[in-house]
Amino acid sequence: MNLFIMKTKSSAPVAIIGSLLFAAGLSLNAQAQAPSAAPSAVRVQLVDRVVAVVNDEVITRYDLNEQKRAVSAQLKRQGVAMPPDAELDAQVLERYINEKVQLQYAKDFGVRADDETVNASVQRIAADNKMSMQQFVAALRKDGVTIEKFRDELKNEIVLNRLREREVESRVVVTDSEIDTYMALAKTQGANQAEYQLAHILILVPEQATPDQIDGRKKRAEEAARQLKAGTPFAQVAAVFSDSSEATQGGALGWRQADRLPALYSSAAGTLKVGDTSEVLRSANGFHIVRLLDKRSGGDQQAMIEQNKARHILVRVNDLVGEAEAKSKIDRLKDRISGGAKFEDVAKSGSEDGSAPKGGELGWVSPGDTVAEFEAAMSKAPLNTVIGPIRTQFGFHLLEVMERRTQDVTTERTRQSARVALRDRKADEAYQTWLRELRDRATVEIKLSEG
Repeated sequence: MNLFIMKTKSSAPVAIIGSLLFAAGLSLNAQAQAPSAAPSAVRVQLVDRVVAVVNDEVITRYDLNEQKRAVSAQLKRQGVAMPPDAELDAQVLERYINEKVQLQYAKDFGVRADDETVNASVQRIAADNKMSMQQFVAALRKDGVTIEKFRDELKNEIVLNRLREREVESRVVVTDSEIDTYMALAKTQGANQAEYQLAHILILVPEQATPDQIDGRKKRAEEAARQLKAGTPFAQVAAVFSDSSEATQGGALGWRQADRLPALYSSAAGTLKVGDTSEVLRSANGFHIVRLLDKRSGGDQQAMIEQNKARHILVRVNDLVGEAEAKSKIDRLKDRISGGAKFEDVAKSGSEDGSAPKGGELGWVSPGDTVAEFEAAMSKAPLNTVIGPIRTQFGFHLLEVMERRTQDVTTERTRQSARVALRDRKADEAYQTWLRELRDRATVEIKLSEG
């Protein structure tokens, strides 16, 4: 497929304000808690008190309180009872440390987000929420969040996403033989038909943990399980005990197909009834507790789509070639074809697309492969008739549909779904392992109990 008419995905880490603010540790709906008008001496004491040192960077009590404020607002919104303050301190601090070590690593290895990328992301988020920048800034200010704070949190989120892509996801390889094995197993077990809504608690174990450390983490997991059996809400226990990034969302993983869950989780889910909670489970990363919130079944569906075998000619509109000039050129090219010139010859000499050397041929095009304007024209085009000009974001096109067919792409889509599922599973497991190793290599001194 040529590059000029293929659709591209947005690189924004999130699409709506609420999701971004959850990820960034902020909330538009949370009641802002402005610093009290305490004497400056008290303020200095809060800011200067160090609660942790991460390599060469300190975390102050003020930093921790800012993180707690966001987490507390999120728990309140979800109707989760607030954990004891000391336990919330420890849990929020540990997650903040994990973020710090990742951001430090990113800085050391040149993973960054420039101002242009951040600006574009802010503008895109405002537009997605049908707000002007002035309205967006006002909405943030209403919740006590400055645009500078929002930009900083967004910048960190972009950096963390890029770091995960570079250090983990880019190195995940899924082979054809793995897909074959996976599909055969899924067919036997019917795993591709089951979807689970899960919540989980993860108690991480350091990579080079001593027997005493392992025993301590196991006892922590067992205490979480004991509280669950005693009737403490799962979300509250997750907020206190879990080391996962979903802890402040009550440990919720949302709906996932069984084949896109870690094998340990899908195996456990298959044995649980809705509302049931697993025993403490052990993996290489630590200890886990899983609750099945809901379950549903999906059936195998044949994927039949209409495909068009098409070719096109493109004249681009850009800084050097204006609208009128490009329109005039495409009209002349169409006149040449109407006058008897072969489409493929005109495409080779006049098209500005990567398909030009092949006479403009795109091969069999499936729905979603091209931009909306091009696809709409292609779906309605009479066979063997040159139509256009068609205006898209790239310029002006002439288009000819040579054949049309209904194609069964079930196998192709099933294999692609399997590839994505395997990649997601391997990436999630690899990320947890990588993060644990990174945390273990960091020099961390926790001073939370001091002062």
